[in-house]
Amino acid sequence: MITVFGSINLDLIGGVERLPRPGETVPGVSFVTAPGGKGANQALAAARAGAAVRMVGAVGRDGFADPALALLNASGVDLARVTRASEPTGVALILVDGAGENVIAVIPGANGTLAAADAEALDFGPDDMLLLQLEVPLAAMMAAARRAQASGAPVILNAAPFRREALALLPHLTHLVVNETECALIAEAAGLSGGAVEAEAAALAEKHAVTTIVTLGADGVLAISDGRSERAAALAVKAVDTVGAGDTFCGYLAAALVEGRALADALGVASAAASLACTKSGAQPSIPRREEVDAALRAGAR
Repeated sequence: MITVFGSINLDLIGGVERLPRPGETVPGVSFVTAPGGKGANQALAAARAGAAVRMVGAVGRDGFADPALALLNASGVDLARVTRASEPTGVALILVDGAGENVIAVIPGANGTLAAADAEALDFGPDDMLLLQLEVPLAAMMAAARRAQASGAPVILNAAPFRREALALLPHLTHLVVNETECALIAEAAGLSGGAVEAEAAALAEKHAVTTIVTLGADGVLAISDGRSERAAALAVKAVDTVGAGDTFCGYLAAALVEGRALADALGVASAAASLACTKSGAQPSIPRREEVDAALRAGAR
């Protein structure tokens, strides 16, 4: 089973012709709401990939809570450890332009109430996996990571959004997933910056004995593990909205690794899923189902 310990939000998404500059107002062309939060997005992606998933997180007692959990519930994610907090459900305010680029502001709300106590009751086995992001308190994540590590369960951290203090998690990880910007920021914070992204990823992998995976957008994905480099290509797609693509990658990666797939194979599956996520709007609504990913991979192999 994959345990996702992280954030649950409701996304408020406005479409604009172009993103505003600081101090500028631009007209909007559309508005929708959709379930989101990096933790919930990754949990849904792992479930749609076919994995058994439990979500550990918090929502409020407001009108946003049930919509934020709707797709997780419909996909069979175990929500028994999602608590109802006095703080409001977390929200993400998202603007997306006509090219699919976005700007996002996240208000954590109930996500900020997660504590070490929420992790201490969790049980892990060597066939389980813990998946973390950086939208909930560090002390809670640290407790979950230590508990999983002590049980022999792999621990994946998607180090987004970047937080310098989260470097303390590195000794407890088996896998670190970042984009190019996050890789550079973490390498700089760890005193390893300089050179190309592959050199920085290799330095992080060697220093912290962690498989370092860097998503490269349209250029696919790079992984460094035990001194070896692996790459997987992205699918050639027309991007509509890149929100949620990284979370789709992480959820599918975790599911593929839990299945026992080799790293190179897991990277290919996750990269294809992330590519397909870019072809639809919204974070969770855009996450493809396993059959779509398999079909795309078969089509690419022909």
